[in-house]
Amino acid sequence: MSESTLLAGKVAAISGAASPRGIGMATARMFAAHGATVAILDLDERAAVEAASSIGPAHRGYACNVTDRQACHAAVERVVADLGKIDVLINNAGVTQPAKLLDIDPESWDRILDVNLRGVLYLSQAVVPQMKKQGKGSIGCMSSVSAQRGGGILGGPHYSAAKAGVLGLAKAMARELGIDGIRVNCVTPGLIQTDINAGKISDDKRGEILAGIPLNRLGVPDDVAGAFLFLASDISSYITGAVIDVNGGMLIHG
Repeated sequence: MSESTLLAGKVAAISGAASPRGIGMATARMFAAHGATVAILDLDERAAVEAASSIGPAHRGYACNVTDRQACHAAVERVVADLGKIDVLINNAGVTQPAKLLDIDPESWDRILDVNLRGVLYLSQAVVPQMKKQGKGSIGCMSSVSAQRGGGILGGPHYSAAKAGVLGLAKAMARELGIDGIRVNCVTPGLIQTDINAGKISDDKRGEILAGIPLNRLGVPDDVAGAFLFLASDISSYITGAVIDVNGGMLIHG
């Protein structure tokens, strides 16, 4: 199997993928390079369309607010109408917020949990019936090392809670949907250099973080995209309910 055909003939929907230097966009580019037709879902339809066309004319962009169940169903209907199917879903949309426990107000809790966790539920609920109809599918969910180590880098406790919730939800989905040929897995990135955290890490803090990473570098979006590529392709066909760490060794489990 050559590199460019890992996802040949597959249609992949990726949420939160319009940001030019984000993990979602890196994943979209990598998927396209390996033969997939990509549907980029984002809050801003114009940004999604522009992002998709920057990859190539075969790809599409759609508006989708993952916290709105109807919007998720509408977006999925449009993708299937235009591209015929959905083989892969990457639940990438997310937001973070630095906060101490006692400073988390109800609005912040709702916003962080809604986008990071409720969004995974709603978009998966919208896509799963189509995958069941096809008899096959792969869903990749974005969690975080913060879920495993209890935060401590950039996101607050509510972010850790949301991302830990993604792990539980994805594992339960994997258990339920395996009979339908649908695989569900998670990726837990460490600190990845994206627009979300640009300029938020002082040189001192950066040195401190690097001292705890055996590979001695921060991650880049392509590092995470590669893990999603593996999970999206048929070479991981017997893997479901798994969690793939992409953190340079920041957290090595016993």
